[in-house]
Amino acid sequence: MYVVLGANGRAGGEVARALIERGEAVRVVLRRKEQAENWKALGAEVAIASIADGDAMVEALRGASAAFLLNPPPVSGDPYAVTEELGAALATAVRRAQLPKAVVLSSIGAQHTAGTGLIATLNRFEALLDGAAPTIAFLRCGYFVETWGEVAEAVMSENILPSFIEPSLKIPMVSTIDVGRMAASLLREEWMGRRIVEIAQDWSAADIASAFGEVLGRQVRPVFVPREDRAALLADEGVPEVVAEALIGMYEGIANGLFTREQNNEHRRATVPLTTATGRLVATMGAPDRRRAASLDRRWSGADPLSRRRSFDVSGENKIVGRREDP
Repeated sequence: MYVVLGANGRAGGEVARALIERGEAVRVVLRRKEQAENWKALGAEVAIASIADGDAMVEALRGASAAFLLNPPPVSGDPYAVTEELGAALATAVRRAQLPKAVVLSSIGAQHTAGTGLIATLNRFEALLDGAAPTIAFLRCGYFVETWGEVAEAVMSENILPSFIEPSLKIPMVSTIDVGRMAASLLREEWMGRRIVEIAQDWSAADIASAFGEVLGRQVRPVFVPREDRAALLADEGVPEVVAEALIGMYEGIANGLFTREQNNEHRRATVPLTTATGRLVATMGAPDRRRAASLDRRWSGADPLSRRRSFDVSGENKIVGRREDP
């Protein structure tokens, strides 16, 4: 039995589906009962728990051969203090449940204790979980390609790709499809000890725009949102100031070259093409809200993926702020 946290989020959902597709018994951990039916229909067992509820989390993990763990994205409050609290609670639950193996979602750049904004929370999360299970892997992922789906409205209506990342700057990116497959492999493989596995391929915002353009059959232009506009944009979208500061700090870390692989870790190359990942985003889009996209275009020449208050998946920090990824 494999336990998966965050199954209703991007990364956790891909992990759970990858395991189910491989015929494995899966228990997904959710915070709300109403989220359970779709997973039950896929054949998964469902446990209702939150990381903060130690006893419930112990029961959710009990009897598992391995588990996929993550740090839920912040909705409010100091992200660093929240990470400290939840990381310690989860580590305690892992030890109490005597979980033999864990794969922990993290981010490229998590080797840095500071200078990376929200990614630094994963440095601390790794430290808190380290040693909680006798066999543990930290899966450090690149920037999720699927994060750009948060501005697909502007892509489809206005043919622009808004970005907080300078368009020509290539950084490690990865599709959550690859993340799910890699995490499932690490959970199923026989190995012991401690590993840090990094998975990504270097792409730029311009590459993402080109992939969207190829899928849509028209030119898509990347548009850079300068630093001085970001705080106001995030505030307008309702992002709490303390969270916005950490998000902006993450982008400063990326611009300053801190979002990089660590030499001595295991490196895996992302295999899912950009057109596959962006094509899936386009296929899942409804009719675009043209008034919303036009408003964004007038105000900012677009809004960045990270400004939209939606699910914010901690791959390390490929984040959109809003709903906390379950559990």
